[in-house]
Amino acid sequence: MSGQRSYHAGLQAERSVARQYLRAGYTFVAHRYRSKSGEIDLVLRQADTVIFVEIKQSKTHARAADHLSERQISRLYDAASEFLGGEPAGQLTNTRFDVALVDGDGMIEILENAFAG
Repeated sequence: MSGQRSYHAGLQAERSVARQYLRAGYTFVAHRYRSKSGEIDLVLRQADTVIFVEIKQSKTHARAADHLSERQISRLYDAASEFLGGEPAGQLTNTRFDVALVDGDGMIEILENAFAG
């Protein structure tokens, strides 16, 4: 996929994932939140929990998941920590990290609490 087509496909994937969360009752907070540490694709709220979402797109869900590196996960945690610095409860805020996988047909698979051990 060319750079321009890939960029637009990524934007479409982000919009589709955001719509799915919004239909499920989540509240939108930020799209492409940028911090010194990196970028978070989507930030949402559900009750008292802040949800950070990393979106990966590829031909299949498995290939999309393969695109998520340890370095990206580390940057996601660091960026989330910066975001939480602005929350009333700070680092004590309830959080969840989801990964949304989007395949070539636009089908979405959301892995809630994806990094829980």
